[in-house]
Amino acid sequence: MTIRTANPADAAAITAIYAPIVQATSISFEMDPPSVEQMGERIAKTLQDLPWLVSEDAQGWVNGYVYASKHRERAAYQWSVDTTAYIREDARGQGIGKQLYGELKRILVELGYCQAFAGIALPNKASVSLHESVGFEALGVYRNVGFKHGQWHDVGWWQCSLQSPTDPKPPQAFAAFADHAHSLSA
Repeated sequence: MTIRTANPADAAAITAIYAPIVQATSISFEMDPPSVEQMGERIAKTLQDLPWLVSEDAQGWVNGYVYASKHRERAAYQWSVDTTAYIREDARGQGIGKQLYGELKRILVELGYCQAFAGIALPNKASVSLHESVGFEALGVYRNVGFKHGQWHDVGWWQCSLQSPTDPKPPQAFAAFADHAHSLSA
C-alpha cells in the first residue's frame, strides 16, 4: 500500500468511494453526492492549507482517503482541525484507515497543529472503532442534530491530542510543507 498526497485527478476515485455513502447511509449529512468536478475543487481548496491523503492498493487504485479541515473560523482555533476518513467498501477492515490516520497525524504535528476532532454520525461502530484505535477519545454527543433518510441522527465527537499546546506558532500551510516534503508511503 502507498499513501500519498491527493490531487484533483483523484476526484473520480474519491467520489466513487464517497457517493454511495451519501446516497445510502446517514454517515454523511450531505444529501446529494458531489460531482467529480466539485470533489476536485474540494481537494484543491483543502490542499492549500491542510493535508488530504489517499492510499493506493497494489494495483494503484485509490482505496481510501483522509483529510483535515478547519475546526472553526475564529483565530483562537487555528491550532485545531477536524478530520474525515473514508475507505472503499471492499477494502474496509484491512488497517487502511489506521495507516492513513497515522500519516495524517504525523503531518499535522509537523505543520504545528495540537488537537484533532472527529464528528461521527451515530450509530457507526466501524468509525468509532477506527478513531479510538488511533487515539481519539469520546467527548460528547450532539443529540438529534441531523435529519436524513426520514429520521433524526446524533453526532458523537471525538478528540485526539496531537502535541502539547505550548507557546505555539501559527500552523504552517500544507501547500508550503508539501513543496518541501518527501513522498509519503506506508
